[in-house]
Order: sequence, then structure tokens, then C-alpha cells
Amino acid sequence: MKNQNTSRWDFGRFAKTITYFDVIPFLGCLQRLYQKKQIKRDKNMGIILVAGATGGVGRRVVSYLVKNHYPVRALVRDKVKAEAILAPEVELFEGDITIPETLTSQLMDRVSTIICCTGTRVQPVEGDTPNREKYYQGLKFYLPEVVDTPEIVEYRGIENLVKTAVDSKSLRVGERLLFDFSNPTLDLKNTWGAVDDIVMGGVSQSSLRLVNQSGLFLGNVSTANSGGFASVRTRNFNPPWDLSPYEGIELRVKGDGKRYKLILRSEGKWDGIGYCYSFDTVYDFWQTLRVPFQDLIPVFRAKTVPDAGYFDPSKVYSMQLMLSKFEYDGVLNPKFQPGPFSLGIESIKAYGGKPTPQFILISSAGVTRVGRPGINLEEEPPIVRMNDQLGGILTWKLRGEEVVRNSGLTYTIIRPCALTEKPGDKVLLADQGDTIKGEVSREAIAQLCIEAMERPEATNKTFEVRETRDKGTTNWGNLFTNLS
Repeated sequence: MKNQNTSRWDFGRFAKTITYFDVIPFLGCLQRLYQKKQIKRDKNMGIILVAGATGGVGRRVVSYLVKNHYPVRALVRDKVKAEAILAPEVELFEGDITIPETLTSQLMDRVSTIICCTGTRVQPVEGDTPNREKYYQGLKFYLPEVVDTPEIVEYRGIENLVKTAVDSKSLRVGERLLFDFSNPTLDLKNTWGAVDDIVMGGVSQSSLRLVNQSGLFLGNVSTANSGGFASVRTRNFNPPWDLSPYEGIELRVKGDGKRYKLILRSEGKWDGIGYCYSFDTVYDFWQTLRVPFQDLIPVFRAKTVPDAGYFDPSKVYSMQLMLSKFEYDGVLNPKFQPGPFSLGIESIKAYGGKPTPQFILISSAGVTRVGRPGINLEEEPPIVRMNDQLGGILTWKLRGEEVVRNSGLTYTIIRPCALTEKPGDKVLLADQGDTIKGEVSREAIAQLCIEAMERPEATNKTFEVRETRDKGTTNWGNLFTNLS
């Protein structure tokens, strides 16, 4: 007589699972080639506010953000002109940092990062070509003059923008939105996949669906073939997420009264140690659950691993949600029942980080050289030699930096050397002490802003940057880590 707890195993589903998650990398490569598409990681970190969004660096920053699927809000003086310059996906906010009453609280609504690319307008005194190619490319030195008042733009304007950020309700103990299931995207859909007990011979089935502005982890869990778990898991993040600035993970879920598990991994192995946390749900009720990193339990195949140590949030490779017959070390899940299940998910966040919004300021190399003993002005760039004629532009930029550093916000202050319109294809060199000279493309500075926003090791640092002669990709981790 056939065992009632035995069912036919589905090899096709097993093969599909290991292919989806690159358990056998060669098969995963073939699948991606066949699909002819690239799976991208969601970039849900809140709205990025770009001030000076239509300027030379600003519009490049916006372009990078849009290309990488960040929600962008641009602070612009003229909406009509901005619409002709910026992508239609960009939310436009009309205002002026030099006019504080135009910087209302709505400007900072849901803003997680401010990238400030504003600056005093400088133009050549004598005639250039209509598009100023010679001036920008340095083909000829044209005597410059300022159009705006540097004190108002570089100091008072920054002061106004910082005050708006500090006074706004968006200033809070930081959180990072990792997955926003209320705003479903193709990237989000392609990040999660089912990992059921099919991988061990079982027949349980599950999926993650995006319906009614939320995610829905649902399916049917069976104990046939000695099985008893269903789960959904992300593909490995590449590079792994660094969540070390945060305290833990926050889940917004609506359950069915069952007990589920959240599993995080700090290594890229398919079948390695997972750090688990069990949580109970209330039937048809939305809950906000916080899971401190320090409360995660190291587990390998449902058995605890006491010697594994605490979870390392600096390298999060994947996340997983599971319904399992077992708790840990052979103990059964007291709320487990075979059959259908359903767990609604609105969002997954990292909580308990530093105050937001983060403030990234584009300043200028040379701000501390004005009046410095031992400086030979003949060897300095024109902006240093002509600081007084340009209304003290570097002096006021330094005052603006001080406003940002004293604000209490998390900040990164970038001091580029002479900006050019050249391609950003050179390796960058960063230094401190305000001594380096050279040039750097606006394209490269825009990319540097995005990297500074994503990397915790860039926070609370001020540095100068120039390009080297070498073409190639900058090692961003080394660039930021080597700075004090």
C-alpha cells in the first residue's frame, strides 16, 4: 500500500529553483542570456533631492540617479526651463536657496539625501563662443567675473538649505527603505524567488506576488516526502549591502496567525549559515515588527550554530521569508499547520541609523589656500589667485562647508579641482589637506556623488579630488576608506 505521506517529486521545479538562484552558475548565465535582460537591484532609499539640478554637475547627477532608478526631486529656479533639461521622471520643485521663504517643508518630504550642486555663476568678461566651449575646455583663459554674490549663494544659501533640512520632519533617526512592495517594479519582482522544500525532495509550493499595492507571500506547505517548509528568497545582492549603520530590520506585514521566519545571510553561499528570527502574526492585521541584528540566531539546516558569532550587517547577501514546520534543533513550530498560507508584506526597512537626510556638498579645492602662509599664488589655479576679484568666492565656500559640518547631519564634502567637460573615464585620486592641483570632469564628480551616497565609509569626510592620467574604474571602497 502506498504511503499516504509520499507524493511525486517535481524535478522540473527543482531545476528551475537552482537555476534562478545561480546555484549552478553556468545554468544561471545561460538563463540570463536566453532572457536577454539584466536583473537590477532595487534602489529604494527615499527621495534624493538635487539642488542646482540644471547646472553642469547637477544635471549629470540627476541623469545617473534616474538611470539607476532612484526617485529624484530637483530644486530649480525655473520649472519651465528645467522641464526642457531634465528627464520627465524627475519631480520638480521651484525654489531658490537664496530666498528662504521658497524652501518650504514640502521640499524635504521623504528626502533621505540632499546632493547640493549649487554655485556662484561665473562667466568670462570678454566674448567666448555662444556655448562657451573654449572657456569650459580651457583652450584659452578668459578673464572671469561673478554673476551672483558669493556670500549669498555659497554661504547664506547653504545655510538656508541646511536649516530647512534640520527643521523639517524628515530629520529623524535614519531608516533605509530596502523593499517597497507598495510600489511594485519589475526589478522588485525579479529579485525574489521561491525556495521550497522541493530542494530536499518535498512538494510544498510558494510564490511572491505583487498585488493590491503590497507583496503577498503565499502558497501551500506540505509535510509529504519529509518536507515541511516554503519560502521566498532574494538573489544575492551584488555587491552585498552594508547595513552596519543600522540596528536592525523592520517588517510591515499582515499575516494569517501563523509563525514565520526572517532569514538574513552574511555570506554568498547557497547552503550556508542563515541568521534567523521567528515572529508571530495576527490574522488579517497589519503589524510593524522590528528585528534587532543582535537577536538573529545563526542556523544551519534548522540547527543552531552557537560558535558562528553575531550577524555581520556590513555584508548582507540575501534575505528570506519562510514558513516552516520546525523552529530550531528539532523543536516544532507551535503554530504550524500544513495547507494554504498567506503573508502580506508592505515594506522591509533597515532602522536605527544616523540622522537623515544625508548632505553631500560640492565645494572646491583651494578653499583653505587663500591667505595661507607660504602659498605661491603664481603656482595656484586662477580661482585661488583671483579670490578677491571674484567676491571672495572660495572664502564663502569654506563658510558654507562649516555650516554643513556643524549641522548635525551626516555629510560628505567634495572639493573638486578644476572642472572640465571631458569624459569621466579616468581613475580618481582623493586627498586631504587642500594641496593637490589638476582637473576632473563633471561627469566623474557626478558619479562620485552617487558613490558617496551609497557608501557609509564616505560619511563625515571632507576631501579634494582630481583625475589621474590612467583610464579605468576607480576603486571607490579604497578611495573613501583611505580618508580620515
